[in-house]
Amino acid sequence: MGNFKETMTISVLAIFSFFVSCEGQQSDTSKPNVILIMADDIGFECLGINGSTSYKTPFLDSLARNGVNFTKAISQPLCTPSRVKIMTGKFNFKNYDYFTYLNPKEKTFGNLFQENGYKTAIVGKWQLNGIAHQLEGYGDNTRPYHFGFDEYSLWQLTKVKSFGERFANPLIEQNGKALPRDENAYGPDIVSDYAVDFIKRNKGQAFFLYYPMLLVHSPFVPTPDSPEWQTPEIRSKEDNRFFVDMVHYMDKLIGKIVKTLKEEGIADNTLIMFVGDNGTKNTLVSQTKEGAVRGAKGNTITHGNHVPMVAHWPRQIKNPKTYDGLINFSDFYATFSDILGVPNKTDGFSMMEALIGKGTLDREIVTTYYDPMWSPNVTQYRNVFSQSDRYKLYKDGRFFDMKNDILETQPLNDKDLNEDQKIVKAKLASELATFPSLPESSFVRGKNN
Repeated sequence: MGNFKETMTISVLAIFSFFVSCEGQQSDTSKPNVILIMADDIGFECLGINGSTSYKTPFLDSLARNGVNFTKAISQPLCTPSRVKIMTGKFNFKNYDYFTYLNPKEKTFGNLFQENGYKTAIVGKWQLNGIAHQLEGYGDNTRPYHFGFDEYSLWQLTKVKSFGERFANPLIEQNGKALPRDENAYGPDIVSDYAVDFIKRNKGQAFFLYYPMLLVHSPFVPTPDSPEWQTPEIRSKEDNRFFVDMVHYMDKLIGKIVKTLKEEGIADNTLIMFVGDNGTKNTLVSQTKEGAVRGAKGNTITHGNHVPMVAHWPRQIKNPKTYDGLINFSDFYATFSDILGVPNKTDGFSMMEALIGKGTLDREIVTTYYDPMWSPNVTQYRNVFSQSDRYKLYKDGRFFDMKNDILETQPLNDKDLNEDQKIVKAKLASELATFPSLPESSFVRGKNN
């Protein structure tokens, strides 16, 4: 909306002609494998490559330094709104019905890859059946298959978290069955082990792996690398200090995926994309080279929807770089469509030109439609807003300079705007006008994240 879109068929043909053999035949292994990893509740400030001094993320930093580090990826401020958007490529006003729910009528990027000959799997966090609201089919453990995934290993598929958490002694459902509970098991290990096995079993053909991680969402508890893990009674003891351990373990698991790709000889032809689903929890304050940052999950300020994003693809990303253009969560589906050489029918732009270093997205503005339909302390932030790389305009009329007022405490007055600010505001207003307003009243649906 607001900016024109083009399906970059020329670039796709050029890319895939590279993969065609001398005889003009293209094998399954010539297609790129695609792995999308989405961490749960981690803001831009938490990666070392982005200036963090509180946490160590060596594997992600390495992927970024040898790939593309996207510095302006904009998510939805909350998990389900982001997940519905990234999986379908659509703005929330088109298909976000309930918190913790994805309407079965939607088509996901799992369906997209499956339809184009890829083996597909999803591991990690599901939370899309509407189980908290007992919507129709909420107990359907075949829902991941319906959305295009051949295999799965998931937490919160048909059981709410009161039946079993995601970390110590986890409740994991895998391909139609609940795994036996084990007090010595760690959920992130179970699902990442499944991901490794999936990669090994499918190394001879093109595959798509979607890994919405269990880490680093609260409760903040010990990991198997924490000394406290050795004492079973305190494995579920919550303390913000364990967030450091959880970030490190998240990075470690990504390293495990990368190591597997290298060992299986398929790293060169595999696109790995990493992104956070929303900002860090607001009880956490992280230190960075630019100063302290308090998380703002659920909030529409920068720290609520500015997330880390990294892409690594040795065969195509020849010149590692930092990309400072705006990225919207609707862009992932569009990018995958481009990779597959099929028309883009979503709200996003393909990132292919940015990935291979031949251009940028035709975007100056990202617009976010945000109606969380969740708890009152989050729903208070519901709004629709457009932002450039510096300024943000809300549907309710507030206009902010995010560079000088990152916490958005002082709206700019029209009478005080300079000419450049007036021009920017007009562009934002024009874009914003193409989006519907929020309903007059919002209702809260569920509280089980």
